[in-house]
Order: sequence, then C-alpha cells, then structure tokens
Amino acid sequence: MRALTGMEPDRWAEERRRGMTIDLGFAWTTLESGTTVAFVDVPGHERFVPNMLAGVGPVPAAMIVVAADEGWMPQSAEHLAALDALGVRHGLLVVTRADLADPEPALAAAAAEIAATSLGKVPAVAVSGVTGAGLDELRAALDRLAGELPPGDGDAAVRLWIDRAFTVRGAGTVVTGTLGAGSLRTGDELELTGLAKPVRVRGLQSLGAPADSVGAVARVAVNLRGVGKEAVTRGAALLTPGRFRSTELIDVRVDGDPVAGLPSTVMLHVGSAAVPVRVRPLGADTARLRLGRALPLRIGDRALLRDPGRHHVAGGVTVLDVAPPGLRRRGAAAARAAELAELSGQPDLAGELRRRRLAHRDELLRMGVAPDGEPVVGEWFADPGHWAALGARVATEVADYVTRNPLEPGIPVEELRHRLGVPDRALVEALVQPPLTVRGGRVGGAQRSLPAELVRAVEKAFDPAQPFLAPETYRLRELGLGTRQLAAAVRLGLLVQVAPNVVLPADAPAAAAGVLAALPQPFTLSEARQALGTSRRVAVPLLELLDRTGATHRLPDDRRTTDRS
Repeated sequence: MRALTGMEPDRWAEERRRGMTIDLGFAWTTLESGTTVAFVDVPGHERFVPNMLAGVGPVPAAMIVVAADEGWMPQSAEHLAALDALGVRHGLLVVTRADLADPEPALAAAAAEIAATSLGKVPAVAVSGVTGAGLDELRAALDRLAGELPPGDGDAAVRLWIDRAFTVRGAGTVVTGTLGAGSLRTGDELELTGLAKPVRVRGLQSLGAPADSVGAVARVAVNLRGVGKEAVTRGAALLTPGRFRSTELIDVRVDGDPVAGLPSTVMLHVGSAAVPVRVRPLGADTARLRLGRALPLRIGDRALLRDPGRHHVAGGVTVLDVAPPGLRRRGAAAARAAELAELSGQPDLAGELRRRRLAHRDELLRMGVAPDGEPVVGEWFADPGHWAALGARVATEVADYVTRNPLEPGIPVEELRHRLGVPDRALVEALVQPPLTVRGGRVGGAQRSLPAELVRAVEKAFDPAQPFLAPETYRLRELGLGTRQLAAAVRLGLLVQVAPNVVLPADAPAAAAGVLAALPQPFTLSEARQALGTSRRVAVPLLELLDRTGATHRLPDDRRTTDRS
C-alpha cells in the first residue's frame, strides 16, 4: 500500500513494529486518468477478522492481496467468503512480493478460489513493492476497475456506517466512514444511532481535504456538533432523519450453510456493525434473527453471519423484512416461511401492501420502499383489494351498530375504526361513501326510521288538550324516557328541549307563538302562562326560547309582544 499510494495506512506504532495490520487503515491515490481511489486497508490475520469485516462492509469493490511466497492462506478463504456473502461483484487480485517467489502458482490458486464467488473472474496483477515491478500495471488495472463501478446515488438517503471516532483539539468529535449513497453537507442535521437527539455536521473532509459537501461513493470524515466521542462507537451510523427504521427483529434469506445447521447464536456483520443475533429457522433458507441491539436496516440490505467460535463465515443474508409479524399461533412459522419463499429481497410497493394491507408513507420510506403510487388518503397507502373489502364492510358495520343502538344517530368514527382494524380515523372517513355520511363524529345514513317504541312513549307523555304542560322527570322515567331516550327523541325531531329538565312536543314552539299572537299586545309572563295553560317552570324557558328565535320580543318592562314592528 505504501508503494502504491505513498501513504502509511498503519496508524498504530505496534502495527509498524510488527509489520502487521491490526486495525483499519486508510490511504488514497490519484490514477493516470485523474480518478482518485481510496482504500480501506483491512487486517489479514485471522485474529482480526472482525476488524476486517468492519472495513469491508460498505465498500463497492475489493483488492485482494496474496503474497507470492505464502500463497493462499486460511484467512484469505474467510476474507473471500465474507466478500462473497456480502455480494461484492467488483474486484482485483494482486500478488505481492513477486521479487521473493514466482507469483504464478499463488496467482493461479487465488484466481481459482475467487472465480467461484460473486466476484467471478477478476483481473490479476503481480507486483513487488521493493523493486516497483508491476506497479504501473496495477495502477492501470485500478483505473479500469474504477471506471466499471456503478456511480453513487447522491440523492439517496445517507447511512454512513462509522468505522472510526476520535477527538480533534479545537474541533470536537470526528467520525469517519465510507459514504455508499447520498450526500453530506456542512450544516446538515442527522440522526445518530443510539442517541436520542439529532447531531449537526460542523465540517467535512474527504481524502484529507476540507469540503462543503461530499457525494457518494467516498471516504469521508465528519466533524459533529452536539455529541461527545464517548457516545460514538464503531458500528454506529449517521442517518438522514426519518429515512431508516431501527429494528431488533428481521426476517432474512441465508445464502451459505443450511439454516437448520446454524448455531442458535451467531454474529451479524452489516456495514461496520457487528451484533450477536439469535437465529430462529423458518424455512430451508429463511430465518428470523433477533438482534442484540437495534440497527438501521432496510429491505434488500446485505449482511453476513459469522460463527466466531469456528472462525467461519456461515453465509450471507438478504434482509426480507424489517418489521415482521409475530409468530404466536400454531402453524404461523410454517406460513411465514412460505410467504418469505416468495420474496426476492427487492423493495416492492405492491408486494409490501399485499402483505401489510395498509402502510404510511413514512413507514415505507424507513423500510426502503419507494412510495411511488397514489395514497388512498393523506399519506396512507393501501392494497387495492383490501381497501375495497374495507369499503364493503363499512355499510355492514354501520347497519349492525344502528340495529343494536336504535337511539343513536350512527356509529362513532372511533368505534368504526376499531371494528375495521385501521390505524387512523382519516382512513375511516375516506371509506365512507353515500348514502352514508359523517356528522358530529358519527357515521350514519341520510334517512332513518323512527324507533316505534320511542314514538309511542313520547305520545303517551303529552295530553293533546294540554300540549304545553311538560311532564315531570319521574313521569318521563315511568314511560321509559330516560336521559338517552330523551336525547334521541330530541335528535330525531320528536321533542324540543326548552330547559335541562323541560321537554315539549317538537311543534310546541310554533304552536305557542300562534297562541301568544292572539293575545292583546303586549302581554306579561303571567298572561302568557295562563294562555298556554302551563306552569311557570315551562313558561319561563319557553318564552326565552321564543325570544331567541324571534317569535317574541321582550320589552324593557319585561312584557313581550309578537309584533316586531
């Protein structure tokens, strides 16, 4: 690496003393075409495989280095298995120390191993850092490899897996990582996993140079405001706010060892993170993983499972679901395995809606699903078949409720929401179609027949010869007209409430106005009471009601007239 870049990637004195990379190192160089390539130098020794995996997780391509005088080593096989598990498809084989041994045997053996993986057949170069032989060919091969890599998506959400955190005097906390997608700018507000409050980008560097913005794919150092170094560890991630779901439970497809043969606990490596997971096999190649700590994962993410006890990469995983359903009923695991067998691991709006039936835009974005369809209301998306079935159920549920509750004008929206099993009352209101309507927080029909029992009770409560004589409360209760019944009778237009404990037939105010109009004008309260044949308990609130509606006009001396002129 020193001969290629002119930089020393080993940061620790012990690494330089022992001539062995222990932790991640970083270097870069500018090629003949003007392209600058950055390297994450990972340790090769088997004792430091976890460090190696933290560095290789986010990178788009790999330069696999084999020494001519040592050949293919056991740790080389584990490194290659990790690249294969992560689905890395771009690479370059470099046989070093060509001045110490014939590079051809090592090159042939390594090329054969690599060809059987996701990398396939890769270009190969033999070099000597001592003599400089092959370095020009290596730089040309790197130039070609860089030109083959797909461009980074600068508009995507940022998920920067942190591989190093340190403090710079006068600047504060700095973190580094490989920006695989999205763009970072000074002043950006980001989420930091494990921290409840947001952090802000104070400054940026890429390849040792300050920058106002950095786009993927790039090595980047981020100076953070609002967080101390002690709050940041390798495996944490900086995230675009609201675009990732932190989850402790995922369903995955495993490529590699049979799922049934996996240990109950293994390590999951994704990005620069490594967390222990408990494995619950579901199908032949699918499993449910319970993570030791929450990670910001999306559908389609690639990761790997490693058995540290055997120093063995058990296989790669593709994340199929970051919000899986519970498996509580008998047969639920088998049914879930059958469902997972149909999933490709590619985010798919129609497929997610078929499984989830309803989903909010924010939830879809956090899962990595582009909500590019039309919402049914607000930010809610629905599977068309499920939405149609819900619409058909609305009329049935309303009719059932009204039958059971004949005194009520309709079913409360919240009650209907629970019956339909939907998460937002806006969905209920969007499902209501004519002739049903939403009024006063209830869903009901435009026309309703009057309950026969209520009509009979109201008729018994009043003497047609004395329509303005309001029954006492005890008499109303005897007739079955309690608080609910009276409220229903008023709502349905059978009664009018003129005071808290005074009800009259619905046509009583108009009839009273006719009686009062026949009196000599103006008239007193006593004269009105006698003309209406009622008590003061009824006359006072009835006249006040007529005043409010304009049927009568109250004079300064408390007399009234029906003549507004």
